[in-house]
Amino acid sequence: MDGTTGGDRPVDGVPARGAGDGLEARRASVSDVTTGLPNPGRRWRRGELNAAFRITASVVIPVFRFTARYHWHGPKRLPEGGAFVLAPNHFTNIDPLVVGTAVWLSRRAPRFLAKASIFRVPVVGKLMAGMGQIPVERSGRTRLNDPLGGGKSVIEQGGAIIVYPEGTLTRDPDLWPMRGKTGAVRIALENDVPLIPMAHWGTQRIMARYSTKLRLFPPSRVDVIVGDPIDLSAFRGRPLDQKTLLAATDLLMQRITELLEELRGEQAPATRWDPAANNQKETGKFE
Repeated sequence: MDGTTGGDRPVDGVPARGAGDGLEARRASVSDVTTGLPNPGRRWRRGELNAAFRITASVVIPVFRFTARYHWHGPKRLPEGGAFVLAPNHFTNIDPLVVGTAVWLSRRAPRFLAKASIFRVPVVGKLMAGMGQIPVERSGRTRLNDPLGGGKSVIEQGGAIIVYPEGTLTRDPDLWPMRGKTGAVRIALENDVPLIPMAHWGTQRIMARYSTKLRLFPPSRVDVIVGDPIDLSAFRGRPLDQKTLLAATDLLMQRITELLEELRGEQAPATRWDPAANNQKETGKFE
């Protein structure tokens, strides 16, 4: 199955060919697309990795370097050093592994705000804790009694933290970014660090939205683009009330959407998907 029907609606989260397969963008910017490592010659910083990272990477990285054939768009890359918040789009359950691998290939240690239930899985939980991943309970609380406190500790150490601003898989039927939550913006503003938008496309061919089935072969093309840091100057120094955080988050979601438009070669809907307006829950499957 190629994931299409006779119309232009997606099947299993894969848009019809010619409507969001990214071919238009790839043809237009083929000279700006590279494969292989995103930063050839870049080395790991001393002390960045620990045993848990090395053990996990020895299994995960070879699998995903085979399964996901990364194509890097544009000249922008993740910073070689210093703290930052990375905010990618999110539309399949395999995204964290694909995004984490992309960050790893950039020679930065990927750390996420992750569901606390994962930390209770034998072996996996130990590795997650060892890598410094940050558990978040469904209620939004962490072991630090603060949903963003763990992110702050990573930032203070000069690390990179990956925060999905949508909070869960997008509910948009065509996999466009939906309404965002304020966590990524808050971490960046409270700690005065860059907030970097990122978009990827092709992950749905490895694992469809809400599926548990992996398609490891044949390898799937995954396109990745990193944007300029969001200009948050208009929000810095202001009280971080809901109005400020929502305005900054809307700016972030707009930029992520623009990056995804470049990868898909099509325009996103004029109105961003809002689960509440469509009688959908914020968590759990809806399909």
